[in-house]
Amino acid sequence: MKRVLLLILTNVAVMVVLSIVAALLGVDRYFTESGLNFSALLLCAAVFGFGGAFISLLLSKFMAKHTMGVRLIDPRRPNGETENWLAQTVERLARRANIGMPEVGIYEGAPNAFATGANRNAALVAVSTGLLRGMERREVEAVLGHEIAHVANGDMVTLTLIQGVVNTFVFFLARVIGFVVDSALSKGRGNQSYRPGATYYAVVVVLQIVLGILASAVVAWFSRQREYRADAGSAAYLGAPQPMISALRRLEVMASEPLPESMAASGIAGGRLSNLFASHPSIEARIAALEARREK
Repeated sequence: MKRVLLLILTNVAVMVVLSIVAALLGVDRYFTESGLNFSALLLCAAVFGFGGAFISLLLSKFMAKHTMGVRLIDPRRPNGETENWLAQTVERLARRANIGMPEVGIYEGAPNAFATGANRNAALVAVSTGLLRGMERREVEAVLGHEIAHVANGDMVTLTLIQGVVNTFVFFLARVIGFVVDSALSKGRGNQSYRPGATYYAVVVVLQIVLGILASAVVAWFSRQREYRADAGSAAYLGAPQPMISALRRLEVMASEPLPESMAASGIAGGRLSNLFASHPSIEARIAALEARREK
């Protein structure tokens, strides 16, 4: 599971760090000692929740380049005919999508590709050497169209907004439940001298992790929907769905593998988790959607 897992895992890490900062600054202590001011807590949760998501988004392109070892192509001085074709193809697709020219890169690895970046006019599109070796150019073009569609659709920003909402409620609910549990155990409910104890912090940490994992199902559902939209975008840019169908069928028989979980990007091939948490629909479902589009 690639693109969603990095955003999920990065957000969990960022949220844990932000929670530690909140504890050190006395934020949690303030809320609990005041009997839990729900309005103030929700506002604080939104700041921390969206903060974590947007930090992940801003770091996405940097993380992708360094985690994947992406070698950028200089469109003015491409190294060979393949790099020249890649740069020209991405430029042509970007014009069709009405977005700025993304950075284009190649990385060593099994067949896959991804797009990432906080700005649709300053994104990154990268393909693996395995994809270039294993697909015909028309199929690679379809994959590039899929990634350009992700950028044009603003998928990374939209995913970040959804992740921010999820983070907000996880942050909020974890503290509310932690307060209820700790105050009940300490018999301190309604007591102005109440101080959050070890139980409160333990419950908050555990619930942030557990609720974060459960809430990731919402993010995964959105990710699956945007895969269909990106496939349709590729079909529109190329003028027919067949190249994308051919590329997906090729992926079925190629040795594709998930991108690392430390990279928040839009891969072409998904992981193999349960359907609830899968970042991508099955290839069969994606092909069926494209074929239905062709029949219209």
